[in-house]
Amino acid sequence: MDMSFTPEQIAFRQEVREWIQSAMPKDLRAKADVDGNFDNAEVMQWHKVLAKKGWVAPHWPEQFGGPGWDATKRFIFSEEIELSGAPALSPFGLAMVGPLIMQFGSDWQKERFLPKILAGEEVWCQGYSEPNAGSDLASLATSATQDGDHYILNGQKTWTTYAQYADWIFVLARTNPDVKKQAGISFFLVDMKSDGVTAKPFLTTGNTPAFCETWFENVRVPAKQLVGEPNMGWTYAKALLGHERTLVAAVGISTRAILRIKRIAAETSEAGRSLLDHPGFRAKIARLEMKLESLRMANYRALASAQLGHAPGPEASILKLRGTEIQQECFDLMMEVMGENSLAWFNEPGVIPPRQQWVASTFNYVRAASIYAGSNEIQKNIIAKLILGLPTK
Repeated sequence: MDMSFTPEQIAFRQEVREWIQSAMPKDLRAKADVDGNFDNAEVMQWHKVLAKKGWVAPHWPEQFGGPGWDATKRFIFSEEIELSGAPALSPFGLAMVGPLIMQFGSDWQKERFLPKILAGEEVWCQGYSEPNAGSDLASLATSATQDGDHYILNGQKTWTTYAQYADWIFVLARTNPDVKKQAGISFFLVDMKSDGVTAKPFLTTGNTPAFCETWFENVRVPAKQLVGEPNMGWTYAKALLGHERTLVAAVGISTRAILRIKRIAAETSEAGRSLLDHPGFRAKIARLEMKLESLRMANYRALASAQLGHAPGPEASILKLRGTEIQQECFDLMMEVMGENSLAWFNEPGVIPPRQQWVASTFNYVRAASIYAGSNEIQKNIIAKLILGLPTK
């Protein structure tokens, strides 16, 4: 298995890196340089810059407006985006419902939704988790009852990321209560402006309005907005989670986080010298870098396999598990370096240096990385059963 990049791939990486540097607007670049936090308007501004270049959906095929890149080019592009500190685009349209519509949607759905997702004209959110159905998503209670050429949607979703900014939401709802729980679920595309839809943001412990509670009260959803066949939503949802599994390790994000740790440490003095000059602290960074390098190699093995046309298998669970843990360890160490500044939760101007702003907020947010995209406990079960061959309950 060859895990080295070809000269052409190295040249592509350089092209991407140079383009990002030249194309990112100055106001976004100023924030990226200090690892700042981007608001929704800034995220959409960057979305449209990428869309104009034709690079906003690296994994979309050319027939739907994507660049038609292979697995390695997609990986290189995504890694360079992460390393640049650019705004992270919302995944719900580009990486989730868009590819699902391509695979299972009607011609009308493809024509209606895909161009607007690509252009950034419509923003999406995800309606999966419920107050009593998180990791056990198949226990969801939101219902959709057919009424002529519409479905009547009732229920509640939670952890609906940035629903307050979304134009549309894709929703899993129960359409048949009389079969086993996985078999009676359907997949709907719902306009957030529909009568009966309410999204209420709530603050995270990092003081960001990242999540919402979302209610559906007798919402009329046209039947043409049902994706695929009725009662097949569980199958579609599993297919959605399988897209771009080689990117779950977030190696680029952790690489940039370690660089940020070093920069903060270089600006921090203890006993009259920079923290970077302390052997104990340097050893902590070295241990973290070794873990990250091991993850990078595992990611390259998965990438080499994907480049040969093999679908990602259970090894993706290793990437997700270790990627999550290393990302969290990066922010643990960053908080340690900041000392008392790590308590400045709300980033008051002038209280802490720009590079240290939003560290505490992000530290809180990445706690959720152990849960989203499949909880780490579930990933450990997959590794035990499918890789180690151990019995699981």
